[in-house]
Amino acid sequence: MFVLGLQGSPRIKGNTSILLSTFLTEAERLGAHAHHLDVARKNISPCEECGACEEDGFCPIDDDMQQIYSLLRQADIVVMATPIFFYGPTAQMKAFIDRSQTLWARRYVHKLVDPGRNWRRGFLLSLGATKGKNLFEGVRLTAKYFLDAVGASFDGSLTYREIEGSGEIAKHPTALTDAKKKAKDLVTPFLKRKKVLFLCTENACRSQMASAFAQYHAGDRIEAESAGSAPAQEINPLMEEVMTEKGIDMAFRKPKPIEEAARFGIPDLIVSMGCEETCPIFPGVPNLEWPVPDPAGKPIEIMRQIREEVEERVVGILQKKLISPTLLTKQI
Repeated sequence: MFVLGLQGSPRIKGNTSILLSTFLTEAERLGAHAHHLDVARKNISPCEECGACEEDGFCPIDDDMQQIYSLLRQADIVVMATPIFFYGPTAQMKAFIDRSQTLWARRYVHKLVDPGRNWRRGFLLSLGATKGKNLFEGVRLTAKYFLDAVGASFDGSLTYREIEGSGEIAKHPTALTDAKKKAKDLVTPFLKRKKVLFLCTENACRSQMASAFAQYHAGDRIEAESAGSAPAQEINPLMEEVMTEKGIDMAFRKPKPIEEAARFGIPDLIVSMGCEETCPIFPGVPNLEWPVPDPAGKPIEIMRQIREEVEERVVGILQKKLISPTLLTKQI
C-alpha cells in the first residue's frame, strides 16, 4: 500500500515536516510504502483558470504537477500537512491544491470515476503559531474539498496551536504520539488486503484494465498492481477510450516493469495474460494464466470485447475465496 505525504511548509525540516515525517515513518514501520513530497520544493505554477481541464480533462501547464497527478492516483492514503498562514494553508500548498482542479474536472465535469476513489483515505496535519479559536476552520474546509477533488475521503485532522519555534512540535506532550496512532489507525486496514499482481507483456492494456477493475470493485479487500515483462512507453489509447465508455478513468497511469511492481512486497496471487515464459515465477506464489487475446493493433470492437472479458474474470476472482485451492488449480 502507498501513503503520500504532502508537506506544504517553506521551512526545511520545520515543525510541519517533523510531524508529517513521524506519521510516514510509523506507516513504513507497519509495512506501508510512504513518500514525503515537499510541495514547496517542487516547480508548481498557480492555476491560470484557462478552462482546459474542464474542456479536455487535462492541465496544459508543463511543470511538476504532471508527475504528481500520477502519485495522487496511486495513493491509498493522502496526508496534507501545512502550517497556518493567515488562517489558511501556505501559498505553496494552495497552488498545489488549485491545480487539483484537473482531477475535480475529470470527476464532476467529465463524469469519470477514478477506480481508487471509493477506498482512498485523506487526513490533515496542521500547526499554528497563535491560539485563535477559529485558527483551523479555514484549512479544514480547504482540506475537505481538496481531498474530495483528488478522490479521497476526509478522515479528520490533527491540529496544534502555539507551535512556532524550531522543533517545538517535538516538545508537545502528545503530538508525535498522536501522529503515530493515527497512522496506525489509517494504515492497518489496508495492510490486511490480499495483493494481486496482474501481468502482461506491455502493461499497456489487459493488465491495466484488470487492476483497475479489481480496484473499482474491491479496493478495500485487494491491493491490485499491474506490470509488464516489456513495458510500453504509454498505455493503449484505445484501452483508455473503451474504459471511459464504462465511466472508468484510466488517466495518469504509466506502464511499469515487473521489478518495480514487486519492489514493495511479494503478491499473494499472480494473474498472467500473454507474457507466458517471460513473466517470472515468484517462488511459492500461485499463478493463474488467463487466455485473454492481445488487443494490440486490433479495432475498437475487439478492445470492447476484451474489456468485458477482463472484467468478468476479475469479478470471478472476487466471488471466490482469493487463495482457495480450487481457484489456483484452474484457469478462470
